[in-house]
Amino acid sequence: MSGNPFETSLQTLHSTAKIAGIRPNAVKYLEQPKRAFEFIIPVKMDDGRLEIFNAFRVHYCDALGQIKNGVRVVPDMDMDTAKALGFWMTIKHAVGGIPAGGGKGGIRADPSKLSDREYEALIRGFIRKLPMKGAWVDVPGADIGTHGKTQAWMLDELEEIQGFHSPAAINDKPTAANGTELSREATGYGAYYVIREMAQKIGMPANAKVSLQGFGNVGRVAGELLQQAGYRIIAVSDIFGGVYNTDGIDIFKLGEHCDRTGSVSGYPGSSAASASDVLEIECDVLIPAAVQSVIHAGNAAKVNAKLVIECANGPVTPDGEEILIGKGVALLPDVLCNVGSAIVCAFERTQCLTDEYWDRETVRARLEQRILKAFGETIATAEEMKVGYREGAWVNALRRIERAMAARGWI
Repeated sequence: MSGNPFETSLQTLHSTAKIAGIRPNAVKYLEQPKRAFEFIIPVKMDDGRLEIFNAFRVHYCDALGQIKNGVRVVPDMDMDTAKALGFWMTIKHAVGGIPAGGGKGGIRADPSKLSDREYEALIRGFIRKLPMKGAWVDVPGADIGTHGKTQAWMLDELEEIQGFHSPAAINDKPTAANGTELSREATGYGAYYVIREMAQKIGMPANAKVSLQGFGNVGRVAGELLQQAGYRIIAVSDIFGGVYNTDGIDIFKLGEHCDRTGSVSGYPGSSAASASDVLEIECDVLIPAAVQSVIHAGNAAKVNAKLVIECANGPVTPDGEEILIGKGVALLPDVLCNVGSAIVCAFERTQCLTDEYWDRETVRARLEQRILKAFGETIATAEEMKVGYREGAWVNALRRIERAMAARGWI
């Protein structure tokens, strides 16, 4: 199992750049971020203590446009994670045909241990201390530990600093704060469209069995859409535990149970399961939708699915993927499967810049159109070059980035 997600991302860069014939100077640009910031955020806690939090932000590559997206607040946040996520976001934007560069960052903190006031102070401090920001420079979005409320705090703090309204400078805001419809559900919707198309391509049955590792916005929304389409969800896990029932789990009732109790664990009519059980249970579709590196050399041989859909960032390590492919498992990569959020973030920025806000159906239809185009391009390149789907997506992305670098005179 790779312990360093940035090393994993560079491994994919070098292997696919060779396949695509990307010029060496373009690869050199992509071997490290354009900018990397590390800074501290001092917060006065409710009990009067001063706590110092470490924060990180990476501008990986802006050949295609301004830097975007997520801010992650987790106890183990570090610079290598920010670099890896920023690189993956660079590739993701290129796969999705989005005119933006890749950025990521976060704060080393545990939101569950902070009061609302402390957390608001931390988030506002992140924006105050962030060295570069603005609609044409760096547009922070939500990620693990952040959400609509935090994004509204970010926007308010930024506008207080700048002295003017700038809704396009922050992504994933509530609609009441100039956000877009479908922001929370975008990744789940995008994943559903990709699964639907791939299932048709490989002739998967209409009542295919699905196992979900992760029950946040992505896993839950994708699960609801899949159940409505006739799929059978047989296993689900979150950070506290998991459940399974081979006859199927009603994902909507599971969601109500999770809202009441804070976890999927203990859902009536199901058996307990660990996170590893959910990854290894026999199913048609396995959706790792939590964190990186959960399928690796140590457990990939136990994966018992026909199709793996990477909804988290980097959930399958390169050595794990080699084992899956060797077993005949089809794998669709994160840079395609979870690009729905990045697509809708691009829509959000467009709406904020024009002051024309779209209804939910318009956002949904445009998301479906954009991600199906990315899916078709990925499949076509993979089949034409006789490579895997990850390589197909990355080849398309690297070629777009290389053309932009060449046009700008970088290479």
